[in-house]
Amino acid sequence: MRRVLATAGHVDHGKSTLVRALTGRDPDRLREERERGLTIQLGYAWTTLPSGAEVAFVDVPGHQRFLGTMLSGLGPAPAVVFVVAADQGWQAQSSEHLAAVQALAITDGLLVITRCDLADDEQRAGVLTESRRHLAEAGLDLPAVEVSAVRGDGMDSLRAALDELAARLPEPDARAPVRLWSDRSFSVSGAGTVVTGTLGAGTVHVGDRLVLLDRGSAREVTVRGLHSQDEAHEAVGPVSRVAVNLRRVDEVGRSVALLTPDAFALASVVDVSATELHSPRAMQTNGHGSAHSPRAMQMVEQGTLHVGSVDVEVHVRPLGPDHARLSAATVLPWRVGDRAILRDAGSRRLWAVRVVDVDPLPLTRRGAPGRRGQALASAGADPADLATARLRSRAAERADVLDRLGLPAPAGAVRHGDWWVDAGAVSTWRDRLGGAVRRHHAADPLSAGLPVAEAARSLGLPEHLPAVLGQALVPGLATDAGLAVADGRVHDPKAGGLGAAEAGIAALEARLGATPFVAAERGELAELGLGTAELAAAERLGRIMRLPDDVVLLPDAPARAMRVLAGLEQPFTLSLARQALGTTRRVAVPLLEHLDARGWTRRVDGSLRQVVRQAALRQRPRGSSSPARRA
Repeated sequence: MRRVLATAGHVDHGKSTLVRALTGRDPDRLREERERGLTIQLGYAWTTLPSGAEVAFVDVPGHQRFLGTMLSGLGPAPAVVFVVAADQGWQAQSSEHLAAVQALAITDGLLVITRCDLADDEQRAGVLTESRRHLAEAGLDLPAVEVSAVRGDGMDSLRAALDELAARLPEPDARAPVRLWSDRSFSVSGAGTVVTGTLGAGTVHVGDRLVLLDRGSAREVTVRGLHSQDEAHEAVGPVSRVAVNLRRVDEVGRSVALLTPDAFALASVVDVSATELHSPRAMQTNGHGSAHSPRAMQMVEQGTLHVGSVDVEVHVRPLGPDHARLSAATVLPWRVGDRAILRDAGSRRLWAVRVVDVDPLPLTRRGAPGRRGQALASAGADPADLATARLRSRAAERADVLDRLGLPAPAGAVRHGDWWVDAGAVSTWRDRLGGAVRRHHAADPLSAGLPVAEAARSLGLPEHLPAVLGQALVPGLATDAGLAVADGRVHDPKAGGLGAAEAGIAALEARLGATPFVAAERGELAELGLGTAELAAAERLGRIMRLPDDVVLLPDAPARAMRVLAGLEQPFTLSLARQALGTTRRVAVPLLEHLDARGWTRRVDGSLRQVVRQAALRQRPRGSSSPARRA
């Protein structure tokens, strides 16, 4: 079992000394750090506890000037070792670090009172009581241990408490997607670029293809090698400190992210819930850094957002008292529910932010920010409700996007292929489609219907949705609306009738009923008022059939022709068939080609055809006996 813990606490309260005493390793790597006794960069050290559990420590700087560095080390850790010196007590950075712990939703850890050899019993008791009060105000109830790292007092008790902490921490998901926030990068001669970080979930294997996100630029990379706690590994799982050697990668920035491909949403804009946690003004008023209601405070317009090991400048747009829109100049990997810290470096104010939507739609109309904030407030923090709220704001969303955001299927949504569609939007679009098709029929009764592309435009989909989605939705919406789709058009099966063309079609039917293969000439059809549109409408209604060269017959003409042709001596010529049918070459040629295409007749050579026996039997008039019976 492996665990990673971060230290926290005021500068010069003995965090690095404590880690050194626990692990036998100096977390301060820089000569300047050792000479000044001041942690500047993140330090790392590890040890094996009496139970056999392996624990790595991320030692963070306590000085206010290095708060950003502290946040990058604290962010990925699942628990904290909160350090307060017995001889100095609770200090300004203690409150600031506690606010960061609270903002990142770290709920477990240890309270360690250090330098107990420099304080008497009464002083130690007072510091312990005060520290517990501050932790309780932040919602933390942590076991406490008093130690002197220099003399070794209480170190065995601390190791036992660490064992208990490691055992009670939840088991991380080794199968989760990888999102490794790098807090350090360097080059190794002969090996190339190495990035290090705390792996909180997922497993990295040698040979894995991951996405490297560096200053907003994403590219695919290959894992060349892995080290954890100074040992090479073929795979490293959570929770671990890990160094990842990347194949054929040039120098990268310190704060990069390694990601499982297509597992996170890359965006520069997020909507968040925000709660102010730490304010020097509040501390001067009430003596401590307890959380204050965000309703009483105005958020900054610009701030620094700390997420994982990254800090970026963001523009802050309020969406009401509890929510804001954060816009950065670069994309970051997000999932709904991610926690981060918003900091105003000038005033030292801190906000705990929780991501409630990623890459939201622009706010373009008057009052849109307030309405957006109300919608997010109504959704709360439940992932299912947030999924529903996102879908309502967008009308439709791809299922794979919801997967990348870590959101479930929205309640009451309708699945259309790769998309989830809001049920309310489906109802609106169905009604719009039905209205458009019926108006089309009213304007042009003989029309075959509305073309699918035009039908898709009639839905009035929001601009952010692709046009292809509208065309994909049309068949399902048409069915729901009682419409039909045929030959690329949407029509109403109830719409019909030939209107003014009815008399002409009736006259044509009567003529063909008497002489089925004597087709009217083009001029005769025109005299009957039957143009292309009228004939097409009649054909859709099953009143006639059309063959090439404007040959119009009754729908049963092929079956009637087969009865005649089956009685001829086989094979037969075109001329013989024409005479038997009592028609012209203009009609006989397309009619026979139609029968060929249906497989009822077939060509023997260039001039002869014959009836296919089974087809002839199928087309025999009712009441006639089969050849077998006659025999």
